Amino acid sequence: MEKKYYPTIGLEIHAELKTQTKMFCSCKNDPDEEKPNVNVCPVCMAHPGTLPVINKKAIENVIKVGLAIGGTIADFTEFDRKNYFYPDIPKGYQISQYKYPIVSGGKLADFDVTRVHLEEDTANNKHDRGDFSLIDFNRAGVPLMELVTEPVTFEDADKAAKSASSFAKELQLILWYLGVSEANMEKGEMRVEANISVSPDKNKLGTKVEVKNLNSFKSVEKAIKFELDRMIELHENGKGEEIVQETRGWDESKQKTFSQRKKESSHDYRYFPEPDLPKMKLHEAFDLEKMEKELPELPLEKRLRYKNDFGIKDEDIESYINDKELGIWFEEVAKLLGNVDKIKIASNYITSDYMGLKKNNLEVLPPSVKNFAELINLIAENKISSRVAKDILAIIVLKDGSPLQIAGDKGLLQKNDEGEVKAIVQKIIGENPEVVATYKAGKENAIMSLVGKVIKESKGSANPQIVIKMLKDLLK
Repeated sequence: MEKKYYPTIGLEIHAELKTQTKMFCSCKNDPDEEKPNVNVCPVCMAHPGTLPVINKKAIENVIKVGLAIGGTIADFTEFDRKNYFYPDIPKGYQISQYKYPIVSGGKLADFDVTRVHLEEDTANNKHDRGDFSLIDFNRAGVPLMELVTEPVTFEDADKAAKSASSFAKELQLILWYLGVSEANMEKGEMRVEANISVSPDKNKLGTKVEVKNLNSFKSVEKAIKFELDRMIELHENGKGEEIVQETRGWDESKQKTFSQRKKESSHDYRYFPEPDLPKMKLHEAFDLEKMEKELPELPLEKRLRYKNDFGIKDEDIESYINDKELGIWFEEVAKLLGNVDKIKIASNYITSDYMGLKKNNLEVLPPSVKNFAELINLIAENKISSRVAKDILAIIVLKDGSPLQIAGDKGLLQKNDEGEVKAIVQKIIGENPEVVATYKAGKENAIMSLVGKVIKESKGSANPQIVIKMLKDLLK
């Protein structure tokens, strides 16, 4: 019997916060700045004699995240010095938080949150110059939120990898909804690190490895799966002792992890309270009740409301959750339609046809709420066919207009007049004797070929139900 292994995953996620200025100085916080070393000053470059000043907006942003995930906001908190020597740390230490984080506890997706704290980001190393590296200090000192989860043990590697990726996606959504971070992973504004271990005993943790440099949700899944496979292979070969506590990187091109350095422990950083910054009493400095009441509707709440109010598919709901502007437009359409069945039709056309058109043409924009609702009413009232609806939608997303008027001008309103339809049906029967013979020989599906030809001849305006009934009657 194949031996079972239980993966355990804990996550550390860093997100750059959206503020006007850096964490401890008045330099501009601009992730889009392309010129190196322009948003710098004596404070963030650690010139002797300079003193840091706390950015209150960054503290407020972290508190919002804590409230959104149901965490406890600390009354007393302080900053600490985390000592380590890398070229991208100007001071030779990072101002971070150790014993007294701003947020403790909370829950999101499958993970319990341990803490959320605030620190300053490092500079950006540039390793694209061949045999030497350069450093851009624009990012040094930008406010950086770090969220740490509790470890979670899973039944298998697939579930572990997907849960970790889902957690990161959900956190990114919350950061967007709160307006506290752009959390763009491609730009490095949100970075995921996974603490991974595996054990044959569900109640005993294995040796932990931290994998860094995960800059996409796919990378999170792939890196976790690769690392778990690597660890299991070491166990299977009787070399469990070779799993060492270390930091590993993820190589996107090779799709594998690689060893970077031996994992440090907290005492290696020689934390101590930052002497140049004041202690903080957050319950006095912020009105937490007011902040909680002013939180926007969050993704989980919106999902439940969409399900209860509209009864639409989960995939449709996720489309609106991930694109807030699309969600707002959909809700305005739903309000105008007012009918659950029509709202479901509208959602289908938005998430399949409209989004398909937008994917293929950047000039596509949502038509006015009034005109889109008019299109859905025409469909629901059987005045136009689904084929005609798609054609009209393709017109009004480029140049907004009345679907009823377009259908009327182009002769696309569904023909329910049996006299008009009969003339077209008889014409198609006369032009297709072979198909007629096949149908009469017992292959009933052949009738659908004739239906398609009638619909095409009528430019999509013939009612398919009437066409089928008429064909069957005439071909008896």
